Amino acid sequence: MTLGELKSASESFQNTNKLPILFVGHGNPMNALYDNSFTRSLHTLGTQIKNDFKINAVLVVSAHWLTDGTFVNIHKKPEIIYDFSGFPDELYQVKYPVIGSPEFATETAKLNSSIVTSNDWGIDHGSWTILKHLFPLADIPVFQLSIDYYKPLQYHFDLAAQLKSLREKGVLIIGSGNIVHNLRLSFQTIRTHGEEYALDWAIEFDEWIKKKIDSRDFKSIIDFETSGEMGKLSVPTVDHYVPMIYSLALSDKSEPVIYTHEEVTFGAMSMRCFRIG
Repeated sequence: MTLGELKSASESFQNTNKLPILFVGHGNPMNALYDNSFTRSLHTLGTQIKNDFKINAVLVVSAHWLTDGTFVNIHKKPEIIYDFSGFPDELYQVKYPVIGSPEFATETAKLNSSIVTSNDWGIDHGSWTILKHLFPLADIPVFQLSIDYYKPLQYHFDLAAQLKSLREKGVLIIGSGNIVHNLRLSFQTIRTHGEEYALDWAIEFDEWIKKKIDSRDFKSIIDFETSGEMGKLSVPTVDHYVPMIYSLALSDKSEPVIYTHEEVTFGAMSMRCFRIG
């Protein structure tokens, strides 16, 4: 885009009530404490969106709320969940004191009969570690939608498409996971090559996904196994992959995709983030 086109795009964003969609590769929970290129990109992105739109609530589809069935959190004061172990004490002291949004959570449940309201969850690290940088004041209500781990990817794509009306009501929807997420091979690579090293197949799959997004070939993304060995290695389990499916399904054909961060690190972890709309 030229500078003029960027200005025009920004003005058009300001003149619409339809919020964009985000996908964030959240990666290492320690990013909650770090000042790096990834966290700075989140801060810039959050500032831009908050300046251009009125956000009534944030809905996060996190890789870390896996359930049998699909649930939406209606808690008025969701607790921060430290759903990890073995990290420095400093990480467990991080607070993100948001309120929930039972009104929009209830509205979400009305959009699909398979979505059940629940008080059984709070704000897990797939949410608060990124929201801390996107919206550091914690002044926007937040609620989460769970991932039914026993459903196929097409189910999630179809369900997400039914939630589009939330964008018109001031709900910012964020998929939070990682396109490439192979922890076993990440730990092996860190020990031998360090945290910044990236395996060739991880880079290749991350770029393959980018090309499929740009061509709106969402069917191939859903059927990622057709990419061969790189897909099997990159997505050994679908928990971190599914949030991207939600973000893509919520988009309209004419909406631009902007990649706000591109990086493969820890050997086998893609930190790619994008905004649609």
